[in-house]
Amino acid sequence: MIQPDDRSPDLSLDLPDLRTRVDNDREPLRELLRIFKTEFPFLLKSLQEAVVRGDMKGVKVKAHTIKGMLANVSFAWAAASAACLEHMGLQCVTQGPPEELAGFEQEASLPLAEHGPCCKGIVR
Repeated sequence: MIQPDDRSPDLSLDLPDLRTRVDNDREPLRELLRIFKTEFPFLLKSLQEAVVRGDMKGVKVKAHTIKGMLANVSFAWAAASAACLEHMGLQCVTQGPPEELAGFEQEASLPLAEHGPCCKGIVR
């Protein structure tokens, strides 16, 4: 299992894991990636707003949701980063979430960038 502080740059999209999750069936894969592509930007914005407000319960809830979404589409590295934010929210840590969010945003840009080229022809 990926730990929240495991920041190995080798962890990004695990396409074999993603295919296994959907039994190599293109339709569920297409739907899963469509949902991700549609919902992720809104969830990220909600997380950003919670951090700005200092709403640690909101940070915990949004980061947890994002962590699950990223794990479902096999982006373990970004999911681990979201887990760090979730933990900060759970512990009501008010020092550090903006910096952690900045790192997460950088890591989270990979799923959005990688999801297109690696799945060309799957998601329209």
